[in-house]
Amino acid sequence: MGHELTLATRRDITKKEAQSYAKASKKEKGVILDRMTTEIGWSRANARRQLQHALQRRGPATSILRKPRGNKYTYDARLVLQHVYLTAGKPCGKYLSAAMRTILDNLERHVASGSLGKVRTRYTPQVRDELLRMSPATIDRYLAPFKDRLHPDAKAATRTSKNRFKDIIPIMTHIKPIDHQPGIVMADTVAHCGHTLKGEFAFTLTVTDPFTGRTINTAVKNKASKWIAEALEETKGLFPYEVDRIHTDNGSEFLNASVQSWVKSTNLRATRSRPRHSNDNPFVEQKNGDIVRKDAFYYRYDTPRELAVLKALWPLVNLRKNLFTPTTKAVGYKVSRSGRQVRSYDAPRTPADRVKSTGVMLPPERDALEQLYRETNLAELTRRIHQLQLELIRLAEAKTQAQVRKQVKAS
Repeated sequence: MGHELTLATRRDITKKEAQSYAKASKKEKGVILDRMTTEIGWSRANARRQLQHALQRRGPATSILRKPRGNKYTYDARLVLQHVYLTAGKPCGKYLSAAMRTILDNLERHVASGSLGKVRTRYTPQVRDELLRMSPATIDRYLAPFKDRLHPDAKAATRTSKNRFKDIIPIMTHIKPIDHQPGIVMADTVAHCGHTLKGEFAFTLTVTDPFTGRTINTAVKNKASKWIAEALEETKGLFPYEVDRIHTDNGSEFLNASVQSWVKSTNLRATRSRPRHSNDNPFVEQKNGDIVRKDAFYYRYDTPRELAVLKALWPLVNLRKNLFTPTTKAVGYKVSRSGRQVRSYDAPRTPADRVKSTGVMLPPERDALEQLYRETNLAELTRRIHQLQLELIRLAEAKTQAQVRKQVKAS
């Protein structure tokens, strides 16, 4: 009989029996369960579950409001967490949790110079313990309302064209296992054009080593090969070990005589990505949003003053990223609970720690890096970064928003 009943009929029978079942004695409950197994065709265990569910719910399941989760951590801990998040350069919860102890130690070491700012009175041993206990998911949940901020979209300035260097420079689609070592760097540029590619504007050149995570950003006046070659030469000297290969995309700023002459003069090997395959150069492409747009925004910078501020900003951002911001690195694959093959990553570590663990640094270089870490005041460093960022916004925000309004009217 149960197979002939519709789902709605079964639900009605269950609702009618549920009230009686709740008030019935043990013997009467047995009678009700027998009756339901006969009428509907359920087993006694399933009938018992359905009766209990019918008592718990009124209306559809979507109408049930989940009880809000209480705050496990104090209000002071959440305020200090916001300060730490800004001071550390706005990393995600996974990275902030891994670097929390290092950042707090640095803030405590320089507390006399105002490293804790307005939250100094709220920072206590109890708050420190709470911050160290916070999981990455909890950090992200507490910071979500605080860090919601929108930026205007920007344009991509990468354009490829046929030239003779494409026949000379070999293609590399991925780093081979034999090449998993320091010294292979990847480079890319980001245009600070705002909402139009017309005219001349500044660019940021990003160079990163996938093995150690060390990343160097520098500002250039435009994409002229002269400036790119000079910036690459400057950047190469900022790595504490030898660089022996450079990998780029097919942009004309890299595939030209000046840059390739520099590559040849420095005895570097050059490779390039396939056209329209950004995944061939993923380690530097992901820095475009995570570092360049995050720290220099989406505004248009086309004046000498804006370029000067941008050039002053990047050394400070580079120092903070390489000393205090952990990164993860893909180390293989694993099988998830659902049976899918997914990427596995190592534990988060800062680029400085990864460089030290490679063993490529000489003792004087290691000592210099340790001294730099001890002497760097993270809070003061972040204050200087914020001052330069506010200067960039003051110089470029109104101009960029005017471009937006102009485009809206034109459309």
